[in-house]
Amino acid sequence: MAIQWYPGHMHSTRKAIAERLPEIDVVIELLDARLPGSSANPLLAELTAGKPALKLLNKQDLADPALTTLWLAHLQARPGTQALALDASEAAPAQRLIAACRALVPGRGGMVKPVRVMICGIPNVGKSTLINSLMGQRSAKTGDEPGITKTEQRIALASDFLLFDTPGMLWPRIVVPEGGENLAASGGIGRNAYDDVEVAMALLARVRPRYGDRLALRYKLRDTAALPDEDLLAAVGRQRGGLLPGGRVNLQKAAELAIHDFRNGAWGRITLETPGEFAQWQAAGQAADALRQAAKPPRKGPRKGRGAATAPLPDAADGKAGDDEAGDGEAGDGEAGAG
Repeated sequence: MAIQWYPGHMHSTRKAIAERLPEIDVVIELLDARLPGSSANPLLAELTAGKPALKLLNKQDLADPALTTLWLAHLQARPGTQALALDASEAAPAQRLIAACRALVPGRGGMVKPVRVMICGIPNVGKSTLINSLMGQRSAKTGDEPGITKTEQRIALASDFLLFDTPGMLWPRIVVPEGGENLAASGGIGRNAYDDVEVAMALLARVRPRYGDRLALRYKLRDTAALPDEDLLAAVGRQRGGLLPGGRVNLQKAAELAIHDFRNGAWGRITLETPGEFAQWQAAGQAADALRQAAKPPRKGPRKGRGAATAPLPDAADGKAGDDEAGDGEAGDGEAGAG
């Protein structure tokens, strides 16, 4: 299953970020603590290379605490990088965030050299909820689908500390299949771009080895390890009311229920990947993508009357440009408990 979602408005967001970056001191990237590797944007890493970075692991209340600690250590080992875990709905995250950014740029501060920070993240990672917490009021829209934040906001968190909020952005081609599945399961990708049943089975297969006891408890099962993926999904449907007339399981409904349970924390605090696991997926995905690119026929030159292209365009399968479900940005807090 290849999951791709890069609607046209995200290209505009990319350009806006690139234009703003020269005046930015610190780049904050908001990550999903349940999938820190999958929710890290390689396009953003490319655009912001060399800038001091603060990685915020959001939704820590839904993630495995031990693996959150592992991810924080992994991220903090990078040069010029700080990492914090938080729940975007916590009452007063501003002081921790401001202190971490100031530590990254000790030469800035005061009215003459205010600290200028840009906050970025994938859709539906909880950025709008965090912005509302920082401002102490509901000014940014939140929802349960990616595509709510529409414009850049400039926020003064202190007299010498300016925060620039940006719409949520993915990247043109997802080359790590497991990452695409995790993004879909978390709500970071528009629903038109993936199949619920395939994503739910991939999610259950990923959760089962580390948290099989949670699934067994939730769905009253004796042994999740012995069940094929489709049978496990069918068991979810039977226990949660996803049945058709005659007692047959509606796999589509079962998939929606399983994904909903994950997003809302009904399985307990779960993390879908470790740093080592994601590194293996990434290496395999990049190798497969390199082979795919090498096998493609040479691109033809520009048509007569047109100038040469300045950069390669994504493949048609690399996203659904123009398939913009709800506009720019991300949905903020998502469903209940999603932050």
